Amino acid sequence: MKYLFQGDSITDCGRGDYTNPYATGCGYPRLLEADLMAGDGDCVVMNCGISGNRVVDLLARWKKDCLNLKPDVITILIGVNDVWHELGEQNGVDTPLFEQVYRLLLQETKAALPDTRIVLMGAYVMHGEATDPAWETFSREVGARREVTRKLAEEFGTDYVDLQQVFEEAQKIFPASRWSGDGVHPTAAGHEVIARAWKKKLGL
Repeated sequence: MKYLFQGDSITDCGRGDYTNPYATGCGYPRLLEADLMAGDGDCVVMNCGISGNRVVDLLARWKKDCLNLKPDVITILIGVNDVWHELGEQNGVDTPLFEQVYRLLLQETKAALPDTRIVLMGAYVMHGEATDPAWETFSREVGARREVTRKLAEEFGTDYVDLQQVFEEAQKIFPASRWSGDGVHPTAAGHEVIARAWKKKLGL
């Protein structure tokens, strides 16, 4: 089985060498690589997350960093930078365009890799030093992209992991600061929460 993880800095998490999809970084893809490869001798795990990416950035590199790699399972986590870049640099991706581009990604993937299992993970946000100054906007707009992701998962018959719900459940045990310092990027514990949610969805 060949697993590919795609997204932004949450997925990237220090993988550094963007020419090498086998550089898995130190986040949830690395945790899953350890579990998956320990249990499957034929397993390959790749990470093509790139820090700062929005959905339009995924589209620009989708053939090279997804379709050409021919994964058996592709997992996508995208959406927070589409909001964050607008708040900071007025260079975000509004919700209608986010949906249009994401749908195109999925159409291309289904056409080129009809047997590939697709897992969409909904973008999340927690209280933290990056999110609190514009919390209402951050929460509302990330929620809008998350709803698009959920809708597309239903439309295309893919798996869907609601990470917002996952982290809200986690915050019933420990506060948001245990899972993310800035409200976006996970701590080590936060990455473990994502990895566990992914494994649960895939029945692993």
